[in-house]
Amino acid sequence: MPSSKISFKNAIAQLHQTAVAQQASTSTLRLKALAEYCVQELAERGLPGAEVDASIPGAGRPKEWDVAWQHDKKYRLAISLKSILRNLGGTVPNRIDDMIGEVANAQMYSPEIVLGYVMVFDISQDSFSPKHGSTWADLLRSRLERLTGRRSPFWSTGMIEAFAFIEVDFSHGAKIITPEDHILRMFDTLVAQVQTRNPGIGMPEVPDG
Repeated sequence: MPSSKISFKNAIAQLHQTAVAQQASTSTLRLKALAEYCVQELAERGLPGAEVDASIPGAGRPKEWDVAWQHDKKYRLAISLKSILRNLGGTVPNRIDDMIGEVANAQMYSPEIVLGYVMVFDISQDSFSPKHGSTWADLLRSRLERLTGRRSPFWSTGMIEAFAFIEVDFSHGAKIITPEDHILRMFDTLVAQVQTRNPGIGMPEVPDG
């Protein structure tokens, strides 16, 4: 983890710089600062040593997750980071399908693992989908809400514990619309769930957001 603290604003600014200014929207480096920000925030909540680009075992095959934390040689938490910045009509449905498959793969191998998703969505590219009767942003947000809230002892495969839907406007710079509190609450919930499922870890109490 870098010695200086990474701000949420700077993490999004790096995404904009790489994906938009440098026109490298598929670069593996575009979400690097955001991943380091996640590592930082997990450490502040009692989960130090989270990894970036970790290979998580799955029922079908191992899958790389952007951020992951392990204890006693087993992964207990993983976070996936996604940026949706263009071609929303094709990207949004694919992201939903990919998420369900990715999540189920990890959970079938390790049902107690805690999973989170961060979706950075460029609202300046949004449009209305007549087929779905909503904008792409509203559609994705509603599907995420429907697939979120997994709690023990009801281990619903394909659902996650928490998500952060981050709206940005990249039309004229790296403008952040969603308050940082939204993603901070996600970290609170994820860490609380790790603590609940692993009481022997001895982490500080974190309220469930």
